[in-house]
Amino acid sequence: MAQKLKIRKGDRVVVIAGKDKGKSGEVIRVLPKDERVLVQGVNMVKRHQKASARQAGGIEEREATLHISNVAHIDPASNKPTRVSFKLLADGRKVRVARRSGETIDR
Repeated sequence: MAQKLKIRKGDRVVVIAGKDKGKSGEVIRVLPKDERVLVQGVNMVKRHQKASARQAGGIEEREATLHISNVAHIDPASNKPTRVSFKLLADGRKVRVARRSGETIDR
């Protein structure tokens, strides 16, 4: 069973390890079973595409997945990497909170 992840689609993250260290972007897709994320404009790879009836062939460039441990949330207040914790609000909702500033990440 996959563990509960603190990163969700639409979150702003920064890469903290690997060849794209320091780059940031928005999470396009989360793969909880594999513990991987797809970040817009980060970890670009070239794929050789064979021509088909719908699509022309050639070399296309697209994002590849990153392991979830290599990305960190961007703090909404300071735009720096932060860890995430959970907090229960007065109305009973459970929200994600940036550890660096204490600001909520969830909308």
